[in-house]
Amino acid sequence: MGSEGFGRRTFLTAGAAAAVGAGALLLEGCDDDDASRTDAGSAPAETVAGDDWEQVRSSFALDPKLAQFAAFVLAGHPAPVRQAIARWREQLDTDPDAVIHEASQHDDEVRAAAAGYLGVQADEIVLTDSTTMGLGLTYHGLRLQPGDHVLTSTHDFYTTHESLRLAAAQSGAEVEKVALYDDPPAASADQIVSRVRDAIRPETRLVALTWVHSSTGVKLPVRAIADVVAEANAGRDPDERIVFSLDAVHGFGAQAAGPTDLGVDVFISGTHKWLFGPRGTGLVWLRPDVGRTVEPIIPAFDATSIGNWMFDQHAPGPYSQQLTSGGYKAFEHRWATADAFAFHRQIGRDRVAARTTELATRLKDGLAEQSNVRLVTPRDPELSGGVVCCEIDGTDPAEAVLALRQQHDIVASVTPYRESYLRFGPSIATSADQVDALVQAVASL
Repeated sequence: MGSEGFGRRTFLTAGAAAAVGAGALLLEGCDDDDASRTDAGSAPAETVAGDDWEQVRSSFALDPKLAQFAAFVLAGHPAPVRQAIARWREQLDTDPDAVIHEASQHDDEVRAAAAGYLGVQADEIVLTDSTTMGLGLTYHGLRLQPGDHVLTSTHDFYTTHESLRLAAAQSGAEVEKVALYDDPPAASADQIVSRVRDAIRPETRLVALTWVHSSTGVKLPVRAIADVVAEANAGRDPDERIVFSLDAVHGFGAQAAGPTDLGVDVFISGTHKWLFGPRGTGLVWLRPDVGRTVEPIIPAFDATSIGNWMFDQHAPGPYSQQLTSGGYKAFEHRWATADAFAFHRQIGRDRVAARTTELATRLKDGLAEQSNVRLVTPRDPELSGGVVCCEIDGTDPAEAVLALRQQHDIVASVTPYRESYLRFGPSIATSADQVDALVQAVASL
C-alpha cells in the first residue's frame, strides 16, 4: 500500500483537527496507559559514567580487534541505541497499526530530546533522514530569487555545493565559492572571518558554510562569522536579510556549542556521525523568523497540511512539522534517536567534547613529531574539531588506509575531495592507547 494508506484514521482525524484550528495531530490508537506505547520511547538508557571511557567504549559493538578511527563516517550504535531500535522494531512488527497512529507523538518526543540537547525549543526542530536531505530542503525552501548572491566556500563538501547549484539553477541566484584559507595548518580565525566579510555583497541573501571541514579538519570560528553577518544585516529590510546556514555534521556530537551559542540562523546535521545515533536520521534547526519563511518541498503528514488538502484551505501550521517530510520512514531508527541524545547527555555533552578534543590534540601532537608526516589540520583546538588530516611522504592516502588496516588493525579513511588526505577521527569510541599506537603505525609507513 502506498503513502495514501498511511492510516485513514490519521487522515480523518488530522482533517477534523485542522478544521477546528487544532495545532497538533489527534491520533487514534493506544490508550494513554497502554504499555506498548511507552516501553520503547521511555525505557531508561543504560547508565554510562562520564569519566569511565572504557565503559563508554564497551557500549559499542565495534570489532574490538580494530582501532576505529573512521567510526564517525557512519556510526556504529552504542548499546542504548541498539536496544531502542530493537524495542521499536518489535512493536512495529507485532502491531504496526497501533504504533503508527501515534507517529506524531513519537516524532515530538524526538524533537524534545533534540531540543534539550541543543538548548532550543522543540517546535524549532525539523526531522530529516540525513544532512544531505536537510541541506536540500533548506536551500530549495528558502526560495532564492534571480540576482540573489549565495556565499559558500571552496572547502565545503559535495552535498553543500550540489544543493546550492540545484537551488540556484531553479531560482536564478548566483553561487560564489571563496577560499577561507590557503594553507589549512596555517589558517587563522582573523583570516577566515576577513574573507567572509570581504565576500559579502548587498545582494547576499545566504551564507552557507560548514562547521568542521571534512576536507582538512579546520573548524570555523562560527560565532565570529555570525557577528560579521549580523553587522551586514544591520539596517537591511527583512526581505534583504542574510541567512547564515551551517552544515554542522562534523561538529554536532563532538563539540559542546549549540546553534544559539554559535549565532547561526540554520543548523543542519545528520545524527548518525559524531552523535553515534541511528543510521538514516538527521535534523534541521531553524530560527523561528527564518523557519516561517522556508517553503516545504516535500508533502508533510502533519494535521494542518492534511486539513488544508481536505478542506481546500491555507491555514498556517508549525514549520517544524510542515518541513518534516511525510511518507513511511524507518521509524524504529527515527524514534531511537531520542536514546542517542540521552546517551550523550548521560555522559555529559561537555565531557564528550573535552574527550574528543583531548584525543584529537594527542594525535596531532604525535603526528607532528614524525618526520614523514605533514599535518594538515591546525593544532589549535579553537580551529579544529575531531577530524585530523595529514599527508605521509611518498604514500598515497588510499594506500595508507589499506596498509594501516592490514598491517596494524587500524581503521582510517580518505577525504573524498579532489585533493585528498589521510583522515582520522578519534572519538569516544577510541582510547588514548589506540591514539599512541596509531602514531607509531603512521611513522612506520
